[in-house]
Amino acid sequence: MAKDDKKNAWKEFFWNPRTREFCGRTASSWGLILLFYLAFYIFLAGLFALTMYVMLQTLDDHRPTYQDRLSTPGMMIRPKGDQLEIAYTVEYTETWERYVQALNNFLSPYNDTVQAQKNYECEPDHYFIQEDSGSLKNFPKRSCQFKRSILEDCAGLSDRYYGYSDGKPCIIIKLNRVIGLLPAEDGQPPYVTCGAKADDSDKLGEVVYFPPNGTFNLMYYPYYGKKAQVNYSQPLVAIKFINITMNEDVNVECKINANNIPEGSERDKFAGRISFKLRINSRD
Repeated sequence: MAKDDKKNAWKEFFWNPRTREFCGRTASSWGLILLFYLAFYIFLAGLFALTMYVMLQTLDDHRPTYQDRLSTPGMMIRPKGDQLEIAYTVEYTETWERYVQALNNFLSPYNDTVQAQKNYECEPDHYFIQEDSGSLKNFPKRSCQFKRSILEDCAGLSDRYYGYSDGKPCIIIKLNRVIGLLPAEDGQPPYVTCGAKADDSDKLGEVVYFPPNGTFNLMYYPYYGKKAQVNYSQPLVAIKFINITMNEDVNVECKINANNIPEGSERDKFAGRISFKLRINSRD
């Protein structure tokens, strides 16, 4: 008897034919609740849309409104090798041809003909400032030519193996892009220096820089962003190791030197510098 009463109570809760209530509420009560939640969620959606609209009005398509970045830009090398380690045997082509291919791919956008077609021949040793005129945006902004022939012996033109075939390899260094960066004061361009780390100083030998003195010319700055400068070509510095010690690991560190860029901290090994390992083996 108690079982039947419980069963009937549940049935009556879901649908009460006498009061015409479903789950304890009439149709008008359910309608008012649904109407309230509909209005409530429409209000929330409208508030979210309004907030997004106001926020998007503060953004610039070509330049970040807020730029949270390191004060010192990072550096990277090409070819990168495995974990920034470049090792090969001079006599075995298969051990270094991937480095040559990586350099060919990286430098292809820097071909002289491509640069002459896409970019502007700028006045060297001066910042290439391209300001907007009030509300009139100066887009797209022009970019200065960086022709691979500037890298001379490391351009892959006179020596298509970049020195890897005779144990005098080239490494290319690039400075990471930072919008609005003016890397120097008093017309002194930033430049790269490389040296051996720890106890490897007697193993490094002579190092030659291209362009001369390993400088990043000021005409490539400031950078205005990927959308504003569609054809921007990062300036490069190439380093050629002339007589590095064979059959031994040589740890190398390269860093940027500029009077307007602070030195990187020990906590970030890529801030303003890059460390890598070279090992060139020879059977001779």
